[in-house]
Amino acid sequence: MRFNVKGLLLTMFWVSLMAFFFAEVEIQIEGDAGWATSLPTWRIEQHWLLDIFWGGRAMTGYHAWVFPFIAMIFHLPFFFLQTWSWKLQARAFACIMLFWIVEDFLWFVLNPAFGLARFNPVDVFWHKQWWLGAPKDYWTFSTVAVILFWFSFREKISTMNQA
Repeated sequence: MRFNVKGLLLTMFWVSLMAFFFAEVEIQIEGDAGWATSLPTWRIEQHWLLDIFWGGRAMTGYHAWVFPFIAMIFHLPFFFLQTWSWKLQARAFACIMLFWIVEDFLWFVLNPAFGLARFNPVDVFWHKQWWLGAPKDYWTFSTVAVILFWFSFREKISTMNQA
């Protein structure tokens, strides 16, 4: 087995660049009020399913539309190329996870109302669970993304001699 390091690094760079641009868009939309707290959108603050699937955060109309939209963007190559495989699906899921981790973190770093000094459980109240100085989702998604990237970028080496 070989591992396509160049492909992984290029993919991670591009996904991170996309996350940077989207973080800037969200800063313009939300300002200092994260998790759409000041947007004119519907909100579901308490529901047992939010604890299971949403990390205890509120479900908003904004997020109900933006999350599937981003997932669809990462699946667009399947439709352009009219192809699908488990490896490509794993890569798409890993990219989505990386995108949201980087985008969320950059929202704080680049937002003039926050910065790293306010990246903590008190000021970032919508992230309910924190581990080792970061939201639990960052650690969970990073772990799953690493596994999915490993699966999607490993390459089989042919045992036949090539002339």
